[in-house]
Amino acid sequence: MEARNQKNGLLKELEQRIRSAEHPRELVVDVMLALQENCGYLSDDALEEAARLLGMSLLELEELASFYDFIYRRPVGRFVIRVCDSVVCWLEGGEKLGKHLEARLGIRMGETTPDGLFTLLPVCCIGYCDMAPAMLVNRRVYGNLNQEKIDKILEELRTGDERKGLPR
Repeated sequence: MEARNQKNGLLKELEQRIRSAEHPRELVVDVMLALQENCGYLSDDALEEAARLLGMSLLELEELASFYDFIYRRPVGRFVIRVCDSVVCWLEGGEKLGKHLEARLGIRMGETTPDGLFTLLPVCCIGYCDMAPAMLVNRRVYGNLNQEKIDKILEELRTGDERKGLPR
């Protein structure tokens, strides 16, 4: 019941934002991200809801959703780890650290751990070249990585201590 009330409140809020926007279609990514936040990914039902809210076709929204890396069309883990595989990170050992993450999590790039806690994804660049190798966990950047630092980050994420102020 509470989830339904939360969703109804979100829909009312989005409808209000769309009505007050000069160009409602400019809100398409914001709407998709808000709906995604509600259930963890942009489900088919959520995509249909976005299309209804914005007066757009499902095809238009699917094209946009598949273009943006931060819109997930299938379930992802609580922590989405994006490993930078740019040339700079690669030169600084990023590939080795990606393999370390795969081994520690027991999954390959593009997969989610069975407990639903972690999803591991490659990303071509996160703009943190001066701190390479780097990774992004949800929306937090970690740089100057090594195996020990990655192990500490994973442990703090697992135990809920990610707000301890890990060095970046």
